[in-house]
Amino acid sequence: MEISAAGRFEVRITTADVGKRVSVRRLNDAEAPVEKFTDTVGVLTSWDNGVLLITQRDGRSVRIPESLLVAGKVIPAAPARRRGPAASYAELAHVASRAWRPVESERLGGWELRAARGFTRRANSVLPAGDPGLPLDEALAVVRRWYGERGLPAYVQTATGAEGTQELLCAELERRGWVREVTAELWIGALAPVGDRAEGAGVLLARTADEAWLARYQREGVSEVALRVLHGGPSVWFATVPGEAGGTPLAIGRCVVDGRWAGFAAVEVDPAGRRRGLATGVMAALARKALEEGASAAWLQVETDNEAARALYAGLGFSAHHAYHHYRAPDPSGARRHGSA
Repeated sequence: MEISAAGRFEVRITTADVGKRVSVRRLNDAEAPVEKFTDTVGVLTSWDNGVLLITQRDGRSVRIPESLLVAGKVIPAAPARRRGPAASYAELAHVASRAWRPVESERLGGWELRAARGFTRRANSVLPAGDPGLPLDEALAVVRRWYGERGLPAYVQTATGAEGTQELLCAELERRGWVREVTAELWIGALAPVGDRAEGAGVLLARTADEAWLARYQREGVSEVALRVLHGGPSVWFATVPGEAGGTPLAIGRCVVDGRWAGFAAVEVDPAGRRRGLATGVMAALARKALEEGASAAWLQVETDNEAARALYAGLGFSAHHAYHHYRAPDPSGARRHGSA
């Protein structure tokens, strides 16, 4: 926090710093029980009518009355990573998008409109990877019309918490009444330590998801379109730990190899078989195959409330790179909600 040579706090940010990453200190309300001050770090997304709006790494917005501000400064755009592969948000956004290819897409300037008849929000949302080439309200009108023509709700996928992410767009969507429905995180890590795990014996690998794999993949609407999405990607592998007597598999997983990246998804384990290392075994077998194809880094997506998965991935050397969010257009026309993150 910024302190002058005389020992006084100083506010060294202005409205001209909107869009920059800042650290601020504010006075708590008089009724606050313990601490006199609260510190907030994030992107300054607006400063209007005497109120600062700061979007934090996880996408949550904090409103701070200007009258309570006691100190503030601009800080580097993103903290330095301490471990894992170096990666930009732009690179990861495109790699993740290629792992969940839509069956239909269209460009709107730097935005990609994606649709797959509702199978997963990732394949049925806008990826705003640049300027749409139109004023925001006009671009959002195009988005709503495009998805409406397909009987789908309009979603925009945004990200926060890394250099080049879209805190300003998040704030603008919220001002327009778009609703944040899902928040998850994209984690990255080195691939070799996953492949070095001793687990993985008995894991079967295949290029296609067979009926047994799909029986464990507990998602709604595994249709022909869903299968196209699941099998889409530069180099896709499916892992299966067979069940007893040819029944439903004990565990499954999916991996998409794309250049130096291996993306893990759909790692699911029979509840009765948990805590036996099956998930780790699936990931180890897939990692070894990805290493053979030249990959060296790994990514995966995990929802913020999935504590068991987060503990597993942290133990394998993964850590959060950024958060991503799906915003749904306000006042939907009646199209039902679809899919998972």
